[in-house]
Amino acid sequence: MTSTNTDETNFGIPEGVTRVLVVAAHPDDVDFGASGTIAQMTQAGISVTYCICTDGDAGGFDDTTDRSHIPGIRRAEQTEAAKLCGVTDIHFLGYKDGYLEASHEVQRDIVRVMRKVQPQLVITQSPERNWERLPASHPDHMAAGEATARALYPAVRNPYAYPELRLEEGLEAWTVTWLWLQGHPEPNHWIDMTDTFPTKLQALHSHASQTSHMEELEEMLRGWGTMQAKAAGFAEGKLAETFRQIKLPD
Repeated sequence: MTSTNTDETNFGIPEGVTRVLVVAAHPDDVDFGASGTIAQMTQAGISVTYCICTDGDAGGFDDTTDRSHIPGIRRAEQTEAAKLCGVTDIHFLGYKDGYLEASHEVQRDIVRVMRKVQPQLVITQSPERNWERLPASHPDHMAAGEATARALYPAVRNPYAYPELRLEEGLEAWTVTWLWLQGHPEPNHWIDMTDTFPTKLQALHSHASQTSHMEELEEMLRGWGTMQAKAAGFAEGKLAETFRQIKLPD
């Protein structure tokens, strides 16, 4: 579904969105939470960029893999998954998995990417804990969401915040219009991803270091998608991804 409604609660991509930035804590977070939507966006001609805060170096399940190889493996997996969704522009920030904080260093790095990309819409993870879906509230997820929210207001739009970005890198202030939060306990925005579900599934299979042992991956994803579609009031058989949509101040 690619309608252009701009109500607070709706089912489409806001009018005027041509560039989207997705900020996530780990490789594969984008694909679990939003890759059906991302594939739809790129098919519609929208430019999408990923900003991955950590290399997921604490992830995986295989003790036979040299842990020093995990960051490279996970970057490669995310790059392949992104290509399947039509995304080739990825910024890896390289922070340590499990140690992410909404520090000024992380905020500055996210502001840098925002000013480079100049998105109208930013998608990130909820900074609020969801007790009904606790895995969605991994501390790194909440830190990525909080750092992104702080970057969005007021830093990215303030030319005097992180002045080195402007003075040394020529990155001027930029104002983002929309924020979508993944995993929020009170979603108000649904995207019908029925047609792009196969792409979502293939993207997650690309994260083999994380998903190859998950024999019921497709069943799990269909279950999530069906539950969200029902909450949106979509027809039987539909699959959806869900977000909390916020209109940011002008």
